[in-house]
Amino acid sequence: MEIGKLKNHMCEYFVGKESVVEDVLVCMLAGGHVLLEDVPGVGKTTLAKTLAKSVDCDFGRIQFTPDTLPGDVIGSSVYNMKTGEFSYREGAIMHQIILADEINRTSPKTQASLLEAMEEGKVTVDGKTYSLPDPFLVIATQNPVEFLGTYPLPEAQTDRFMMRLSIGYPDAEEERRLAGNFLNGKVVDAVESVCGSEDIKKMKESVKAVRLSDGVIQYIQEIVDITREEKRFVLGASPRAMLALIRASQAKAYLSERDYVKPDDVKAVAINVLHHRLSLTSEAMIQNEDVDKVLKALILKVNVPMK
Repeated sequence: MEIGKLKNHMCEYFVGKESVVEDVLVCMLAGGHVLLEDVPGVGKTTLAKTLAKSVDCDFGRIQFTPDTLPGDVIGSSVYNMKTGEFSYREGAIMHQIILADEINRTSPKTQASLLEAMEEGKVTVDGKTYSLPDPFLVIATQNPVEFLGTYPLPEAQTDRFMMRLSIGYPDAEEERRLAGNFLNGKVVDAVESVCGSEDIKKMKESVKAVRLSDGVIQYIQEIVDITREEKRFVLGASPRAMLALIRASQAKAYLSERDYVKPDDVKAVAINVLHHRLSLTSEAMIQNEDVDKVLKALILKVNVPMK
């Protein structure tokens, strides 16, 4: 199975956002998770369903609301009157691809129930641990924080996401193609699978084998380090961010059908990997600074290795 075939197949149904499709595939192959922040109606749910159907993976959707409980997500123990014992009732998390819709509309306690699942691929209920299916990918959506009824995700939660992406509105030509697909019945329910979960597992192992030179590793480390020295940021990127940047760069190279990472691969994923892990100081926000612009300027300062 060629990864290019999977990407092209998804782009037939998810029109006009090839870069977003590629970034989601990078996260899946790198074993990460995706945070989609955008206004309603731009295709966040469609993207998640298109991916799940294309790779023939089990799909689950959790609609987060203020009254969603942790047990609704990870499951709970239920008393069986016939046997006199407690048995585990699976929560909505027990799927290979999860759409965690409007994650910032639920309480911090329920948000936190995803932490163990996203980091370790398992959940613990009443002292017993249950493994999640493999592959496992969370695509969480959130409305912009200035919308009513939202709970901003804490730093510990956002750091679990490999990338933060935004889809945005399509341009005029893309919107016409979208309308054409809709009228011709080429919608998400019609998506056919082009590979299976076993293929994804093999691809993930191939990604881990993509080579990084000492120069590229140092380049990644220096990018992370310079965010820690920047006074306009409250916190710099964590060691987890560095590891995520390494793995995402490997996946990016794999999507380009190479077995080694180039500095361009690192540059291509760095903004999306680091953006949501950095926050501006109050002084920087008063001066209307922008995280992406600051980050791009910092990356340009780092010496690019020759190989």
